[in-house]
Amino acid sequence: MTVNSTSESRTTLQEIKQQGPQEAAKHLGLGFMHHDQRERELAIEAFAVTDRFQFKHLDEDAVREASEAYVDALWEKDRIETACTVDGALDASALNDADWSPVREAFGRRASVVGMDPEYAKLSTVAWRRHKVGGDYWTPMKQAQVHEIRAALQDPEYPHKPRGGQSGHGPEAAQYALGVELHDTRRFEEMTNVMVPYFERIDRRHQRHNDEEWDVSESLGQ
Repeated sequence: MTVNSTSESRTTLQEIKQQGPQEAAKHLGLGFMHHDQRERELAIEAFAVTDRFQFKHLDEDAVREASEAYVDALWEKDRIETACTVDGALDASALNDADWSPVREAFGRRASVVGMDPEYAKLSTVAWRRHKVGGDYWTPMKQAQVHEIRAALQDPEYPHKPRGGQSGHGPEAAQYALGVELHDTRRFEEMTNVMVPYFERIDRRHQRHNDEEWDVSESLGQ
């Protein structure tokens, strides 16, 4: 899938005020793509489309602040990586030992604006550091997303597991980790498709109170 990222992001922001799960998922991917291409303002704008959708309790200024804090964290991460690169090769040991506090502080700003558990900042920083140097990055990433999803749903009890398997992080947090994996392999369309149910879950919560019963809406519609 080829994406005309610059024109699409700006046009969408000008024309779409009430975007749905598909747009939220697509702009999450666009945000990461703009980050990869070092297009900071476009990254902020794309992530703001997603944050505007998922954080209905925030006003426009807060949405912008939350998205900018997220991009600041990614930019600080890149700055640290650059400082730990010698002759084009990343020194993983130096990167692991580097001072990641600026990344954590940026994630902390996002958590504060959105109303997340402050643990989100620590977990997100650990996840992104391991994502680059190696190791289990997906567990802290899913743990961090639980805090973000709870803020989006305005539901501190997510993921609501009425039976066994209480140790898991919920399907949406797992979808997010899979989305990152698909981004890493440059499979934009698949990543978007994986993330649509994530935002559909948030959309359902915005439409009605949390429902712990089986979600059979798709099956019944067939």
